[in-house]
Amino acid sequence: MSEENKDLGDKAEEAFDKAKDAAKDAAGDAKEAASDFADEAKKTANEFSDGLNKAVGGSENKKILAGILAIILGSLGVHKFILGYQKEGFILLGVTIAAYVLSCVGIGLLFIGLPWIVGVIEGIIYLTKSDEEFYNTYQVGKKPWF
Repeated sequence: MSEENKDLGDKAEEAFDKAKDAAKDAAGDAKEAASDFADEAKKTANEFSDGLNKAVGGSENKKILAGILAIILGSLGVHKFILGYQKEGFILLGVTIAAYVLSCVGIGLLFIGLPWIVGVIEGIIYLTKSDEEFYNTYQVGKKPWF
C-alpha cells in the first residue's frame, strides 16, 4: 500500500503542478486582457473629452454656442460674456435690469425690448456667418457689436 500511496502522491503532485501552471497562464491572459481594456478605456475617454470640449466651446470657434445663447438669452448679454466681451455683456445686462426697474415708472417700457432685439439680431448674424468668417471677425478681430 505504501507504493500505492506514493503513486497517488506523485499523481497529486503532478496535478497540482499542472493546476499551478494553468493558473499562471490564466493570470497572464487576464493581465493582458486587463491591459488591453485599460488602453481602450483611455482611448475612449480621450475621444469623449475631445468631443465634449468641442461641443461646449472648448475649441477656438464658439459660433454655435454664442449664436444660440444670443437668440435665447440675448437681453442678458450671455453671448457677449462667452465671446470675451465683458464690457458689452454688462451693458446689455445693465440696460435690461434698468428697463425692468424703470418699467414701474413707465419710461422703462420703451427699453425692455431693445436688448432682446439686439441679442436676436446678433444671434442670427453669428449663425449665418461661416466658421472662418465668424472666428476672424469676433474672436480674432474682436468686433463687439453686430
